[in-house]
Amino acid sequence: MIKKIFFSLSLLCGTAALAQQGNASPYSYYGVGNINYNGTNEYKAMGGTNVYADSIHINLKNPASFGKLKLTTFSLGATGTSYNFKTDAGSENANRQTIDYVAVGLPIAKKFGVVFGLLPYSNVGYKINGERTNPQGQKINSRYEGDGGVNRVFLGTGYEINKNFAVGVDAGYHFGHTNNDLYENITDIGDGTSLQNITRELRRLDYKGFSFNFSAQYTGKFKGYDWQANVTYSPETKWTNDNLTKLQVLKGNQIADQKTVIDDSRKITNPQALSMGLGFGKEFKWFIGGQYTFTQTSKLTDSWNKTNISNFENSNRFSLGGFYIPKYNSFSSYLDRVVYRAGFRYENTGLILHDKAINDMAVNLGVGLPIGERRKFTNLNIGFEYGSRGTKNNGLVKENYFSVYVGFSLNDLWFQKRRFD
Repeated sequence: MIKKIFFSLSLLCGTAALAQQGNASPYSYYGVGNINYNGTNEYKAMGGTNVYADSIHINLKNPASFGKLKLTTFSLGATGTSYNFKTDAGSENANRQTIDYVAVGLPIAKKFGVVFGLLPYSNVGYKINGERTNPQGQKINSRYEGDGGVNRVFLGTGYEINKNFAVGVDAGYHFGHTNNDLYENITDIGDGTSLQNITRELRRLDYKGFSFNFSAQYTGKFKGYDWQANVTYSPETKWTNDNLTKLQVLKGNQIADQKTVIDDSRKITNPQALSMGLGFGKEFKWFIGGQYTFTQTSKLTDSWNKTNISNFENSNRFSLGGFYIPKYNSFSSYLDRVVYRAGFRYENTGLILHDKAINDMAVNLGVGLPIGERRKFTNLNIGFEYGSRGTKNNGLVKENYFSVYVGFSLNDLWFQKRRFD
């Protein structure tokens, strides 16, 4: 089955991943936008921990796990999110849908696997209205709008050195663009009348550059438990960032005047990151693990998208999660073969606004539902996330969100001769 649907799904999902607006957060203005989890949904349901590795799921955050794959695996994920934004002045709601990833894992040879795919690395999406009074007593209405994002196409490989150790590496090419637009018009010149002219600033930022991930995985037994540990390092790289900013004066829907104020290119930093995880459990029964990730986001100060109220510091992310399977090989009860997942994460995002750190925390619940033939281990993964980002203090925005995400992991045998077909 996987052979029949692979190419059509890849084309459909790849096109959609490049065209979507998958975010509604005002915080996505800064840097390259809100960085997505960039892992599969079954791991997201465990708080984003990626220390666990097996032979039937693609662990996109841990290339060393690719060598464990025993079946050709096609993974696809999508998310729908509802946002509630609160400020001292009121609240607003928004909804977004996004395709999270499309990836294929191939067990090329014993202990050696290759994974490739496409995913939206970051997203920008916001609409903000505001009003202020200038020193001349004129009331000015402002509207900020942003969309777009950065995509990542990648190729990775993993190899099991022996039954305990594995190593892996992946390389990704990032590309895409964001739009950040500002509309302003004077609604009251001081005597109750307004001006019809609208000033519009259009900023398009184009991104392109590479990234790399190197990882090592340990799997072993100690005191009757199965232990797993991993470490992943992403070195700092430089991306090319082109900025084309135009200033327009509109009369009605017509452009009355226009000029280019910025047409420039610079190198920006894709910061280095280090992640370490450790967990233990019982094979085919349960597992619990923790993950710590450090990202040098203080290097994002070279971004075009920054303001006099913004700054960046290094980011720290903590996550804890795991799964439980009542009886993986049960013939009498389907619910006993379901994988039950849960997790929690807390992150200092590295963004600082008005001297306030923007933190993000969330809880996750999920299930892995077996479908199809038992020997192919195909499953449907459904998860739920409730989280909160930011604060209402200092005139900022408190962002609460609820996500429902769905992922398919389709498995089949390739590259192996069968005696009977």
